[in-house]
Amino acid sequence: MKKFFLASALVGCCVMGASSQELIEPTFGDNWQIGLDAGVTTPLKGHSFLGNIRPAIGVHVGKQVSPLFGLGIESMFGINTSSVNGGRHSKTAFDDSYLGAYGTFNLTNAFLGFSCDQRPFTVDALLGIGWGHEFVSYGSDTNHIDAKAGLNFNFAVSDNFSIALKPSVQWNLTGNGTPYKNMGMNAHRANFNLAVGFNYNFGPGFECVTCPPDNSAELSELNSRVNALRADIDGRDAALAAANARNAELTAALAAAESKPAKVVKENTLSSVRYVFFKIGSSVITPDQMPNVDMIAAYLNNHPKAKVQIRGYASPDGSIEVNERLATARAQSVKNSLIKKYRIAADRIDAKGEGIGTMFAEESWNRVSICTLEE
Repeated sequence: MKKFFLASALVGCCVMGASSQELIEPTFGDNWQIGLDAGVTTPLKGHSFLGNIRPAIGVHVGKQVSPLFGLGIESMFGINTSSVNGGRHSKTAFDDSYLGAYGTFNLTNAFLGFSCDQRPFTVDALLGIGWGHEFVSYGSDTNHIDAKAGLNFNFAVSDNFSIALKPSVQWNLTGNGTPYKNMGMNAHRANFNLAVGFNYNFGPGFECVTCPPDNSAELSELNSRVNALRADIDGRDAALAAANARNAELTAALAAAESKPAKVVKENTLSSVRYVFFKIGSSVITPDQMPNVDMIAAYLNNHPKAKVQIRGYASPDGSIEVNERLATARAQSVKNSLIKKYRIAADRIDAKGEGIGTMFAEESWNRVSICTLEE
């Protein structure tokens, strides 16, 4: 049953869409209390207030049925000290007794609002009704109906233990043969009680479930990001398809070029091609490749009007984006070397990356910058 209330509270607060706490309805076995009361009792009016004070002890059993209301039963016994009723002894160890039912109203929760966390201090208003009995040494004992009203000042010691200061007034409503035998609340037939209660509390108290805050804006943002990622994936698929088509075209062009017979021309009209190869994942020109760069620089120095076209490539290792950047970096690396080391004018050099190369069957050969010298 408690799981049902927990689920209901979660659904309720999530429907409200705000961060809050919802009370879980307790079961019958929750929030019982048993306690021992010890204090004093004395007539409220018509007798000496201090002169008739005597000890009193009692027990009580109660249940907090909601954060505001509680019910219980209690008993209280005034101990015979021969001080009451002019010092006359009763026939027992007690002067009087009371057995009754009571209800409590939590003033703290009523005025400050219910808290799911245990409060260190609370105040209850108490109303009760029950059976009163007086033990006398003269004549017969008397019985009467009593009403009770008071306050409980509760101090939490731990999750299960508490101490309560309990002032109250108890009225004899039906009289016991005194001149004030008319029924009703009469101060001459009332006792003032002051007791300290030592209580043990069973059960977890009133549990709450915390509702999550409204996160619709966050969910909307996450959905937008998911949609953007899906669109990005679609774009990458399209780019990959285009790259594959480009690779197929290059492969076909290379096969066609390889099938053509070599064309022999005069040396002074020949377009010269040089290759600068790179290590995997690198755009740094290694020392063994510098002779090729020297040859390109020498040609450009010997032919002041000549230009060079540099095209950088990468092997298929890694992602398309990385290889595209790497191909551009390899072309720029050759260009920068010609400018900085050999003082070749930048406007004579056309450097550009071409992405993944498929010119050579040996994949490592495609990590290259192809330099075409033109008059």
